[in-house]
Amino acid sequence: MPLVLLHGIGSASKSWRHQLAGLADRFRVIAWDAPGYAQSTPLTPETPDAGDYAGALLAFLDSLGIGRCHLVGHSLGTLMAARFATLHADRLLSLTLSSIAVGHANMAPEDRRRLLESRLEDVATLGTRAMAEKRGPRLLGPDATSEMRQAVIDAMAQVQMPGYGQAARMLSNGDALTDIARIPVALPIQFVYGDADVITPPAANLKAAALRPQAPVHVVSNAGHALYLEKPERFSAILADFAEAHHERN
Repeated sequence: MPLVLLHGIGSASKSWRHQLAGLADRFRVIAWDAPGYAQSTPLTPETPDAGDYAGALLAFLDSLGIGRCHLVGHSLGTLMAARFATLHADRLLSLTLSSIAVGHANMAPEDRRRLLESRLEDVATLGTRAMAEKRGPRLLGPDATSEMRQAVIDAMAQVQMPGYGQAARMLSNGDALTDIARIPVALPIQFVYGDADVITPPAANLKAAALRPQAPVHVVSNAGHALYLEKPERFSAILADFAEAHHERN
């Protein structure tokens, strides 16, 4: 069973190392580097939307010969995953949305502009390493160790332009709630978040989950935004149990 993992804006495929190692005996676990991350080719538009990433994901799955998969999106990856599910639900066995980044499309224009400019200015003025040292620790909850903190900073420090800028603009224009509401009701969905997440707080995740009231919602205690790193056994078990429960969906 293919299990495909989509990382957030300050991460990359290697951020899923615990899931890649811990679930490989039960699934074909695949973590992509989003367009413009690591060695992946950036998208063509300077300001892509979630549909551009969904198209890249479709091509990625086709290149690997994957017909249907269990799809997991974390943070910015939820915007990509939700749009993919609206367009290509037939390619999915299940969908997990974790630490949902709902996007800024419904904010006031001045607030959207301020958030985007702040993110891009941090990279331009501080550089990626100092930006990561400034932003990275906020991804973690109260139980995080110094090793976890360093892992988050190291991953974020590897982002590069234009991929990071494209992702930031997609976030600025994104609207995951509209996409979640449009996902076919037959597709099994679950929601996962950490109760100590200050990046995508519990209330934002619950607002998204309310659009699918029959979907299970899992709260990971004492975990922040990077719950896949902070509580890997719990997070991986949630993924595995859901995928195995829906591996024969027709």
